[in-house]
Amino acid sequence: MIFLNLWSLFAWYLRPFIKWFFRKTTRLCELQRICYGDKAGAARTCNVEKSLMLSRTQSVKEVISFLDATVSEHRFIPENFRDILEPSISIIVRVKKINAKLHTPFITSFRRCLEQIWSYRSLMNDVENLRRTQFDSNNPLHEEKLLKLWSLLVPDTPLENRITKQWQYIGFQGDDPKTDFRGMGMLGLENLLFFATEYPEVSSHVLSHSCHPLYGYTFAIVGINITSMAYYLLKDGSAKTYMFNTKQYLPTINLFHRFYCYLFFEFDKMWIESKPENIMEFSIIFKKFENAVRNELADPASVFRINIEIDTI
Repeated sequence: MIFLNLWSLFAWYLRPFIKWFFRKTTRLCELQRICYGDKAGAARTCNVEKSLMLSRTQSVKEVISFLDATVSEHRFIPENFRDILEPSISIIVRVKKINAKLHTPFITSFRRCLEQIWSYRSLMNDVENLRRTQFDSNNPLHEEKLLKLWSLLVPDTPLENRITKQWQYIGFQGDDPKTDFRGMGMLGLENLLFFATEYPEVSSHVLSHSCHPLYGYTFAIVGINITSMAYYLLKDGSAKTYMFNTKQYLPTINLFHRFYCYLFFEFDKMWIESKPENIMEFSIIFKKFENAVRNELADPASVFRINIEIDTI
């Protein structure tokens, strides 16, 4: 630990000399070398973010503060990208002495990296707000979403009452699901609802596994545990691999929901393949699953897709 701290300190002081050397030998600044040399996606965007965060140039620090402020003010949205990013990129191009006419591919790549980096930060705020919003049974919108979840998962069986043991069929602990959302708030419900809405066949398939006589588990409770896992992967930055490698989307709440759906489907596969003796093995298998996901996310080249395989267990 002491050695690592000393090396980090040494690298911090040595960094300007290394950058100067490569600038002289390649005639490219660090940001250019990243955008030209690293593969598009997580590898490039994470290295651009690291370079910006380590910059000691005052103008670059001010750009970062400005972009962070747009996130805090909920202004970092696609409609505002032109007004927000154009001046930010212009400042960095000027400070780094980059010939914009000669390096238009750099401008395009760098812009995309900025879009991804600060969209991710905006997403973190959106997810945190949902997590902190507690389910309120007096809120008609909350109630509507909960009832919709039931109708999507069990379309052929109407609820007898709002408070009923029927909720246990889809994996809630008691007669009223509201108590199960305390830890993850509305984020847990929104995740489950998105899974059932956007992936009806997959969610139905997973629900059928949760009702298996030998390997069954509490669908909704496991889903809320998956929400917690996805939340912490987003918060500690591990989810950047997933978010930045999804080329057709920027990090948004919908992309977070898709990440959740991927995790839920993959956990269900691991659970069934593990053939647990009983639900008491949940913690062990869940931890094994989280470690496997973290290892995969550690590879910036990883791409995640839901591959549906219908089985007959």
